[in-house]
Amino acid sequence: MRRRVVVTGMGALTPLGLTVAETWAGLVAGRSGVGPVTLFDASSYPVRIAGEIKGFDPTRFIPFKEVRRMARCSQLAIAAGAEAMADAGLGDHPPDPDRSGVVMGTSAGGMDVAFAGYDILKSRGPTRTSPFSLLASVMNMAAHHLGLAYQCLGHNCTISTACASSTQAIGEAAEAIRRGAADLLLAGGTDSFVTEVSLAGFVAMGALATDNENPAGACKPFDARRDGFVMSEGCAVLVLENLEHALERGARIYVEILGGASSTDGFHVAHPDPDGLGAARAMRAALRNSGIEPQEVDYINTHGPGTPLGDTAETRAVKAVFGPHAYRLALNSTKSMLGHSYGASGAVEAVACIKQMCEGILHPTINYEVPDPECDLDYVPNQARPANVRTVLSNSLGLGGQNACVVLRRYEA
Repeated sequence: MRRRVVVTGMGALTPLGLTVAETWAGLVAGRSGVGPVTLFDASSYPVRIAGEIKGFDPTRFIPFKEVRRMARCSQLAIAAGAEAMADAGLGDHPPDPDRSGVVMGTSAGGMDVAFAGYDILKSRGPTRTSPFSLLASVMNMAAHHLGLAYQCLGHNCTISTACASSTQAIGEAAEAIRRGAADLLLAGGTDSFVTEVSLAGFVAMGALATDNENPAGACKPFDARRDGFVMSEGCAVLVLENLEHALERGARIYVEILGGASSTDGFHVAHPDPDGLGAARAMRAALRNSGIEPQEVDYINTHGPGTPLGDTAETRAVKAVFGPHAYRLALNSTKSMLGHSYGASGAVEAVACIKQMCEGILHPTINYEVPDPECDLDYVPNQARPANVRTVLSNSLGLGGQNACVVLRRYEA
């Protein structure tokens, strides 16, 4: 029989808060976490806004000496992991470390540390370069630190597929549990890529929202006035378990992960296929993998970054997959409030999906004021609404045309 995989714990840090509860309170209230950039001096740039995690003190979770040797994305992962472990009733380690592991997604890893190390190299010479500039910057460090901190010593994997990274990580973690590679996995994503290099690059691409005077209103998914996404940082970690393992230890179960899938557009490095063909392939494959029909889906958490091309392509993809049922679905964009945290966004959005299912409330897509005729679905505009949501599809559509989807369902014994 196909093993069932459930979620028993969650942890998150976002521009709306340092916990799942704080983030959820902001989302359901329709509050934006976007503001002026403070992590560096952005005064010379035409775009000066981002979604930053405020008030984070890594020494609450990590010894000061180790903090200096870790990239911010790894620090965030340790903090989110602590919340997820506690939420799942696991204490500081799982019941069987050898049958537990980590699957994390990241787009940039510790690139901020690499940039800082390069600055020191050029200004002060190679003898002043810290070895941790290299060690902290590589992609797998967040997964390493989680495995070390919480003694999850079995299956370990890092996935980097741009903005699809952590959605794909959750899907791959569920498959690893199904095939018997582990009983329990910490799965999610982390990225802290609000840096001068990323800002300069995305400005050059013309990809960013430009409303510096009204940061909270800058990200406008599916609205006719949308002009780009908002850079952000974030992290979320989920505890995934084999259902039998969770029941044996008396765990509280949030939802079941039915399945997931990935695809590529095969179209362009930065522009989505205009008809959303790659996204549609991923959605269809995720539904097949989950063993459900399109009409069983009640709600879609969209990628919804607020880009002119991306939102239109995703809407077309939804229509292609769901046909007339697309107009009966509720869709929303978590990024309208949090901005786009790259490889972490899918895991953060998975947390948002789970909270919406458990609380019976859909959070809004904020800043939706001027309808776009090409984006004519129900995007839950501006106000949260009660909803009985049983089955959810969550989309993450990344640079390079890399797409990932995961399907969640309310847990039923």
